Formats: sequence, structure tokens, C-alpha cells
Amino acid sequence: MSKSSQRSPFGWSNRGGSVTVIEAPVARSYRRRATIAFWVTLGVVGLLAATVASHYLHPILGALLGGLIGAACGAVVFALIVAWPVLRVFWHWLPEILLGLVAVYGWNALMQSTPLWGSLLVVALVVGLPAAIGPVRRRVIAFIWCLVVRHRLRLCFAAFIATNRSGSLPLILPAKPTPAGERVWVWLRPGLSLRDLEQDGQVQKLAVACWANEVRVMRASRRYAALIRLDITRREPLAATIVSPLPDHVPTDVPANAPTSPGMPPVGLDLPDVPDTPATLTAETPRPRRPRITPTTGTSPNGFDPSDYA
Repeated sequence: MSKSSQRSPFGWSNRGGSVTVIEAPVARSYRRRATIAFWVTLGVVGLLAATVASHYLHPILGALLGGLIGAACGAVVFALIVAWPVLRVFWHWLPEILLGLVAVYGWNALMQSTPLWGSLLVVALVVGLPAAIGPVRRRVIAFIWCLVVRHRLRLCFAAFIATNRSGSLPLILPAKPTPAGERVWVWLRPGLSLRDLEQDGQVQKLAVACWANEVRVMRASRRYAALIRLDITRREPLAATIVSPLPDHVPTDVPANAPTSPGMPPVGLDLPDVPDTPATLTAETPRPRRPRITPTTGTSPNGFDPSDYA
């Protein structure tokens, strides 16, 4: 059996039941980067600190103090780089971790301040009222879909989207709900570009993985090419039937000879009153000019973005 077949798709090893959070090639790559960063930080920061300290202390003491400061700074940089893959996992699960902490500590604080029946009543109100009110329930479901989509995109990047040589995946930034679905911002790592996501079949694979109807990928910044935006469409808000309330405001007791607006046709117009030949414009009559429409880009001043409804 090959080494790759000894591990299930969920990260569980067939031997010993261990869990693989960070793959071995990625861990080795970050350790190599951390080692290089440690020595560079030790040399630069230690030299600068020793130069400054030598003005106030003996040169030997200044050199020792500069070496200690450089080693401390290098150790911090080393730890951050080595722990970055794990920190990225915490970043992916940060909303769920915060919600779990709020639920656990909030329940403990509620149990300590109120009796059991009061705690159960508060929990029933907190959970039941949003579930009973339609707009609040739909808003909560929309935010839940944002959390789900972030994890689905992470699986897509790890499964079938090409990574760089070190195996670094793009950083998935926060998501927000839109009238058509969700919008997610992604920061691409060196070695990836927007064209990698626009290849044949990639967008369709993203839509299938996100359980959506369509996924559109575009740049989110004119300054940074690494910042892209994914618009996930799972419903068509413009195709829904909207009942207009205007007929309810039309009075029913309007007399026959009531004055009308100049823009409306006269009431009681019969077909014989219509002339047989329509009025034509003469050569002397100036033709009305249509107003020139200036195309605009981006969002309007009031924050409306037409792509939210696409």
C-alpha cells in the first residue's frame, strides 16, 4: 500500500488514529522559511541593537545585548512563521470558535445569575424569537451560508485548484450575504492568479462544490491583483413576482369629468376622435435631442451595487 493510501480523505491516519492538521511538505516548507527568517532577523536586529547599545555600554556588553535582542526577535519571527499554518486553520474556523465560546461562557454566566427555569426561558426566547420572525430567520440563515461557503471554497482550493510550489493555499477572507447569494473575498498567494480560476471548468466546479447555481470570479481591487472576489449565486431575486401596492391607493369613486394629468390620455376618448394620419415633423420643426447618458462604474453614492442582484 502506498503512503498516500494510508490516509483517509478526512485526515485520519489508518495507523494509530492520528489526525493530520498540516501536511508534511507544507510543514517542512514553513520550517525552512522560519530558519532563514531567524538568522536574517538575528543578524540585522542584533547588529542594529549592538550599534545603539555600544553608545551607552561597553562595546563587548553592547554586542552581547544586541545579540540577545536579535535572538529574541528572531525567535518571535521563527515562531510566527512556523505556527502560521496552524494559525490559518484557526482563522478559517474563527467564527465557529467565537460562537462556541460565546455559547459556553454565556450559558455558564446565565446559569450562575438565574435559576434553571429562568435560564431555559431565556434560551427559548433567544432561539425561538429569531426562528419565528421571518426577516430575522432569513438573515441568520444567510450568515450561516456565508460560513458554509468559506469552508467549501477552502476544500475547493485544496482539492482541484492549482497551488504554488510550496503548497500554500489562498487566504479566504470574510464573506457577506447578498440578495443573490454570498460574496467572498480571497487573497491569492504568490504563484496563483485570476486566470487559474477562469480556466475551463473551474468556475463550474466551484458552483458545484458550493451547492450554488453560478459562481463569478473577478478582481476586487484595482491596486492589488491578488485580491479577488467570488460572487456566488444561488437564487434570482429579480425573477420573483412582486405584488405592487399601488392599485390599493387608487380611489374607486372618481367622477367621469375629473381633471386628468397632461401626461395621461383624455378620459372617454373614442376611436373616431383619433386622426387618420399621424402628425409628422416638418423640416422646420427641430427634432428633440435625447439627453446624453454618461456611463458610470462602480457603486452608486448610496452604496447600491448592481452586481449583488446578478
